[in-house]
Amino acid sequence: MQLLGFHDYRHQAKRLADTLGIEYRQIAVHRFPDGESKVTLPIELDDELIICRSLDFPNSKLIELYLTCATARHHGAKHITLVAPYLCYMRQDIAFHPGEAVSQQIIGAWLGQLFERIVTVDPHLHRSHNLSQVMRGAETVTLSAAELMADFLAKRPSPPILLGPDSESEQWVKRIAARDGLEWQVASKQRHGDHDVDIRLPDYDFNDRVVVIVDDVVSTGRTIAQTAKALKQAGARTVDCLVTHALFAEDSEQVLANACITHVWSTDSIDHHSNVIELDPLLATALVD
Repeated sequence: MQLLGFHDYRHQAKRLADTLGIEYRQIAVHRFPDGESKVTLPIELDDELIICRSLDFPNSKLIELYLTCATARHHGAKHITLVAPYLCYMRQDIAFHPGEAVSQQIIGAWLGQLFERIVTVDPHLHRSHNLSQVMRGAETVTLSAAELMADFLAKRPSPPILLGPDSESEQWVKRIAARDGLEWQVASKQRHGDHDVDIRLPDYDFNDRVVVIVDDVVSTGRTIAQTAKALKQAGARTVDCLVTHALFAEDSEQVLANACITHVWSTDSIDHHSNVIELDPLLATALVD
């Protein structure tokens, strides 16, 4: 078995290969001036391959995955596993307006045809409760970073109260809090657009409390920032943020800094300077036969 990786996620992929005790090889990618990609695979491939790449900013990455799979099969690969700690196109799970593409179903079905097995961490599933419903045809393995995040919080000097910014975050907040019996609450959110949200805190006394906002994804940062501002107005002593997937699009880091968030912590599902939790031990558990 070999593990193939790409330059943009090479550190995490190499650690995963080391944890598994298998060979790591890197796929070369050349991008032409018009945006087309050329991928070059190692010449000698095993029958069984693992391809490790996180799918943030996904469009060119998806094309490169397709080219990689087609080339690997041409050179004899029989079983290909995709390890995508962050899995793209999971948010749009229904058509909210006439004519909208339900991208979760479309991209999910396509990936399910490309790979025999797909491994991911805390995918953003809302109305679809199981990844196998989305990626029909492939074996799917959905892992959670909750235990590793609970381990990280257990090392903090003061036990925090955990707060989810919306109902979708409850599944992660509840699971992380349960491990060590931490207090937890969930706020409510009304979204008016990608950059416009309103947050209402639950009926709870946050005065002088150490609060950690927990969510699966930080993208524009507006939801986390509005939650932090509401907590500060409610008297919270400190507000930190712990997320699985650190997308940090556009000016999100400045938005969070302006909201007086003391720390932002994340797993290394996406390469970012906020990474404090390495996922290779968790990912390896799904890949060892």
